[in-house]
Formats: sequence, structure tokens, C-alpha cells
Amino acid sequence: MSGKTVNSAILLLVIGNAMALISDVFIKLLEPGAPIFQFAFLRCVITLLLLLPLAGQVNRKALFAGAKIHTVRAHIHLAGIVCMVVALGNLPLATANAIFYAAPILVMVLSVFLFREKLTPLSVFAVFSGFTGIVVILRPMEFNWAAVAALASAFALAINAVMVRQLPKEQSTVHKLLLNYLLILPAATALTIWEGANWDSSILISALGSALFILGYNITVLLAYKQVDANQVTSAEYTGLIWAVGIGWIWFGEVPDLWFLAGSTMIVVPLVLIGLKHRRSTPARGFNPATQRREASIST
Repeated sequence: MSGKTVNSAILLLVIGNAMALISDVFIKLLEPGAPIFQFAFLRCVITLLLLLPLAGQVNRKALFAGAKIHTVRAHIHLAGIVCMVVALGNLPLATANAIFYAAPILVMVLSVFLFREKLTPLSVFAVFSGFTGIVVILRPMEFNWAAVAALASAFALAINAVMVRQLPKEQSTVHKLLLNYLLILPAATALTIWEGANWDSSILISALGSALFILGYNITVLLAYKQVDANQVTSAEYTGLIWAVGIGWIWFGEVPDLWFLAGSTMIVVPLVLIGLKHRRSTPARGFNPATQRREASIST
């Protein structure tokens, strides 16, 4: 599975999205009341340690280039992790992931305000349909802090995705990742100390599993998009929602209702249509907001 053909790239993305969902499962398996900041700190430390063997890819001539942007993105990333833990701990797995899919829609909206980009009629439809889909899934009577946390996590993903354009081009993916997690550590450490929770070894296991599987997702994404145009395989990213429904149903007994099915369709289908339209009209590689749902984890 080198990702050098469309079929192998799609298979990589399907497997990768399954790994991302397993990462979410490790978070969801945290005990109720588990110290969230301790988990975020441990996950960041473990991810940094896993990346250290690749430190040779760091461009020493541009070691701290774009430090301000990196710092802002790092702290938004930390906030996104915390919100994701809250959302996954209190919402059904599929519901939380459906809301996370609001990220590419928010990327489109932010791009209009920050970069003066113009939305196509299909993109405008995707924005309105997506936000309506979120309301349908959550329903005002069930709107709570967990739902707010899920939306905040989607906002964090979207903001980090948009800010990618401002990062130095001469820095590799590994370079950006290492800087991201290095800059997170001071704030994550301070929040953990402020939280004052006792050391919990079960959190270490959850953090390790979550970090390993999200890195596995990152690797499959990099391999898939390295050789194949993004527009040819982007729709495979949405298999993540299928994995979320399946794992949530089998593992946690979370049966999706008609509200969820209707709302998730309103979110995902317009994004798939955008991907298919790009595939027909722009065969060359290019920015596709649909690939940015988990960009805060990838930090490319």
C-alpha cells in the first residue's frame, strides 16, 4: 500500500480514518472525571517523543522561523485537544465526529473573511447545509457543554487549517510538528499543575494509544496524498464517519437515530460533491478544505 495508485491511496485513507477513530476510542475510554489537562499533557509529550527520531528532517537554518504563527497554532491545538476530550467523553462517538466534520465548512467561511476568497454556489450550499445539519444532530433541547466543546474543537481544527498558509514553506512537516508540540508543552505543563490531579497510570495508557493511532493516521494521509492528487481520493476521508457509527454501535451500544443520519448527511454530502467537482475540473493538486478536518493533529 504505497499510495501510488488511486485505489491504494483510497485504501490507505480508509485504514487511516479507522486508526483516527481508534485514537478517539482511547479518549472515550477515559474514566468519568479523569483529569483532562493531565491527559493532554501526556499525549503531547508522547507525541513529541515519537517524533524525536525524525528530528534530522528539521531545517536548522529556519529553526524558529514563523515562531509567532507556530505559537498561536500550538495553543489553539492544545485548546482543540481539551475540547475534543470533553466532547468524546460526553457525546456518542458518531455524534462528536459528525460535529468535527464542521471543520472543513468553517475553513471555507474563514477563508472568505481572512483571504477574501469567493465561495461557489455549491460551497455556499455546503456551508448552510452543514450548519443546519449540526443543528439537526444536536437539536436545541440536547444542546449542552459537550456540544459546545465539539463545536469549539471543530473551530480549532479550522483555524489551524487556515493558518497553515502562513507557515514557512522551507519547513518540513516533521519540523512543523516538532515545533508545534515543543511550544505546547509550557502551557500544557502549567495547566496540569493548576489542575492538581493525582497521577493516574490509566491516563498514560490512553494517551499513548491515542498518540500512536493519530500518528498512524497522519502517516497514511501523508502517503496517500504524496503520490495521488487530493481531489481523486478526498471523499475516502468521510469513511471516518462510517467507522464512528460502526465502532460506536458495536463497542459502546450507541445506536444512531434518524436525526443523526439526516444531520450527518447534510454535513457530509455537500463536501463530497465539492470534492467530486474539484476532481472533474481541477486535476492538479490544490487546496481542498475537505482534507482539513484533522489538520490540527497533522499540523502540516
